[in-house]
Amino acid sequence: MSSEVTRKPMLTVTSGLSRNAVILKLEGELDVNVLQVLREHLEPVWALPPKPFLILDLGELSFCDSMGMNELVGVMQRCESRGTRLLLGGVQGVMARVLSITGLRHAFEVFARLDDALRLAVARP
Repeated sequence: MSSEVTRKPMLTVTSGLSRNAVILKLEGELDVNVLQVLREHLEPVWALPPKPFLILDLGELSFCDSMGMNELVGVMQRCESRGTRLLLGGVQGVMARVLSITGLRHAFEVFARLDDALRLAVARP
């Protein structure tokens, strides 16, 4: 059931911190109705001194509309301005299709598995 039908945000965001990265796990739907949920979780990230990496774990997203993709592009631009590399982990299924269809697959650093994104972040000083 989509958030448009229920009018309730259907996005859960959890966060973690490692030596080199901030990690946000997104679960549910990333659409126009839940953008504020993501923005509220990103506010403390932007308040921190920049980390080398921001990893978004998208493995549990079941839907992403054009406004959700626009928000991810905005996050990427904000990361670039801070000198932070944005890594998208767990990109399979829905998100792999959305990135491919929109032509944004190569605009992001994309990893099919979250572990691969984490490994890159840990390997870099």
